[in-house]
Amino acid sequence: MELKEFFIEHNKIALAFSGGADSSYLLYAAKENGADVQPYYVKSQFQPEFEQEDARKLAFELGVTLKEISVDVLRFNEVTANPANRCYYCKKRIMGAIRKAASADGYDTIIDGTNASDDGGDRPGMRVLAEENILSPLRMCGITKAELRILSHEAGLFTWDKPAYACLATRIPTGERITAQKLTAVEQSESYLFSLGFTDFRVRLRDGGALLQFTEKQHGRAESEFETIKAELSKYFGHIRLDPQVREESK
Repeated sequence: MELKEFFIEHNKIALAFSGGADSSYLLYAAKENGADVQPYYVKSQFQPEFEQEDARKLAFELGVTLKEISVDVLRFNEVTANPANRCYYCKKRIMGAIRKAASADGYDTIIDGTNASDDGGDRPGMRVLAEENILSPLRMCGITKAELRILSHEAGLFTWDKPAYACLATRIPTGERITAQKLTAVEQSESYLFSLGFTDFRVRLRDGGALLQFTEKQHGRAESEFETIKAELSKYFGHIRLDPQVREESK
């Protein structure tokens, strides 16, 4: 199946929209193929401000009205307890909120940006998609992440080379309770590193402090500027370490 065929069969759809490369291209493709598409962005404590800004920017550039929904994920103990399947409980709440809003707006079919490169195993997020009957056109049409980036570049989308960005909760070790204070410390720290020009990194909570992880391309610079970085991040953490192991680039 090609995307054009998908949008002929499913001409009225709600899109779970994150502002990332996958869902951004899907929004573009839906619009280009004449579908009645309504994107929904869910803002929770797990999403940094720049993701919301990117979602708004992309929707504006495509001339699409973005609907925003707020979900207080920290209300739910099954989420804040941070078990190994936390993603399942969180995504269940997120998709439930989108389903409720979409239904009220007259949209019965919901799609998301899962692509053919995403692991189709028994992951918590995939379980939610199956349970909630969320369709994934990119995956259904066999479009990989690499292909999607090429298509996005050809379409002129600024998200074409945007690194994959896992939610802020992934910075906190499984089993350690998630709090607003910890999430804010991570977001502020990563925002500072972004301001310095770093683009693909993680600030992870470890042993009561922060562990900074950079890709091979940026690790050397991080080492040379570590004292400056450490001085700023000390506002949020008792101790800061630079991970000697480089992290893989986000695809």
